[in-house]
Amino acid sequence: MQPQELAAPALEAPPDRRTFSSLGVEPFLDRALAAMAIRRPTAVQAACIPPILAGAPFFPRSRRTGSGKTIAFAIPILQALARDPYGFFAIVLTPTRELAFQISEQFRVLGAAANVHSTVIVGGMDMMKQAIELRKRPHVIIATPGRLVDLIKSNEGEYSLQRVKYLVLDEADRLLTPTFAPELSFLIDQLPPHSERQTLLFTATLTDPVLALQEKPQAPNKPKVFTHVSRDVITTPAGLTQNYVFVPSQVREVYLTYLLVHLAELTGAQPLHAPAAQPASSSKGSSSAGKKGAKRSSAADDAAPALPQTILFVAHCRTAALLSALFSSLPAPIPCTALHSHLSQSERLASLAAFRRHAVPLLIATDVGSRGLDIPEVACVVNWEVPRVADDYVHRVGRTARAGRRGTAITFVTEGDVELVQVLEERIGTQLTELELPEEPVLELLNSVSMAKRMAHMELHSEGFGQRQENNRKKHGGGSDDKKKQKRPQQHGQKNASAQAAGKGGAVKGKKATAGGAKERGVAAKKQA
Repeated sequence: MQPQELAAPALEAPPDRRTFSSLGVEPFLDRALAAMAIRRPTAVQAACIPPILAGAPFFPRSRRTGSGKTIAFAIPILQALARDPYGFFAIVLTPTRELAFQISEQFRVLGAAANVHSTVIVGGMDMMKQAIELRKRPHVIIATPGRLVDLIKSNEGEYSLQRVKYLVLDEADRLLTPTFAPELSFLIDQLPPHSERQTLLFTATLTDPVLALQEKPQAPNKPKVFTHVSRDVITTPAGLTQNYVFVPSQVREVYLTYLLVHLAELTGAQPLHAPAAQPASSSKGSSSAGKKGAKRSSAADDAAPALPQTILFVAHCRTAALLSALFSSLPAPIPCTALHSHLSQSERLASLAAFRRHAVPLLIATDVGSRGLDIPEVACVVNWEVPRVADDYVHRVGRTARAGRRGTAITFVTEGDVELVQVLEERIGTQLTELELPEEPVLELLNSVSMAKRMAHMELHSEGFGQRQENNRKKHGGGSDDKKKQKRPQQHGQKNASAQAAGKGGAVKGKKATAGGAKERGVAAKKQA
């Protein structure tokens, strides 16, 4: 049977009339949802819940945001579990630790009335405690593949997964890559055959491995893998204002500092953070260099800018740590916290908690924070550089303007990024609007930012930032973090970047011609320092 774009009978009603009970959700879960103030299903939930409950062999498609995705697979799992409760009933795999904890919270709240026991198995946490948790045979395991494999191998024969009824791959396009292939292969070998379990794939990107699995012929009378594809990969939220700032690469930190200091007035977003009430040292979870800088400058808290809740995305862990330390070293420090893979898991969770409760207005994150995380009140997203893959851009800016809210995304573009932006605009079907920053006031910050940057470099060097990770990589024959690049899966329908960019006008048309002048201004500014 070929994949069909069918609608369950419940979907025939207008969207505003749908209820969870009309989708087949049982009363105890309907009550749990109501207690969470969730009374109407989202489009994703309405598309997914009925076919998962019925095991229907088709692939529903959604062109709206993936908001509510966890509930879309948690409800059918919990409903089936209530009929036949036993340990190791379902396994949910995610590519990131933070997403695992977020999913676990949903299962905890929804399953409380039925005494559902779930556990999180991820790296960076005490392995002995996790082994003890698994011995209690929780109903639902939410895990990153690597740590779950480690526990199974180190306790051979103790954790049988032969009765697992549900396997969920969340962010399947990330999981079905060479990076996770050995772990996934091992885990699937531990599970019962396809005919005895239901496999659910949730993905925001149609990669070749996802398509291959989706189109794989099935044995007679055997249900196909249910796959939900969120179509927001080619669109950005309706309430999102998308800007770019064209900057000379030599003075990018100066422009960024000016942008953050004036972000509220430039975007109209209201700050939720009171600078005087919360010292910059709340950037717990950032580098220790950032914490030192926060302590040193705590007396200047009254001068800290009032920022709207903002996520600054960067490509590398070291960049996140450096900018965190730089902002803490400014004469008027910018309160911030960092989220990247060089932090311990407790530091990462503390960073997210501080940002969620508005203790700090700025989260500096690598792409570990771009997928799945639901932080409702993010007003702005800033890209330190143009993402090299358009879908990464969509995931990043999707952290703001969620659930009908408004938001702003600002991307820094240097003289070498023009073609990347043109490809991006072609992919998302939208031209970015230039946000011009006044050059003279920006360059007035040059000396203080340059000094803070030097201090940040020294602090990261003195604390040996990344040395433990580098030693581990050398021990296992790997390269440095900045040099080691994961091979990305080919995205379905993605064109060659240079072919896409050729002849495109786009928002940055003509900027390449002016890049030389911008570069000269940057060099001149650097000499002034």
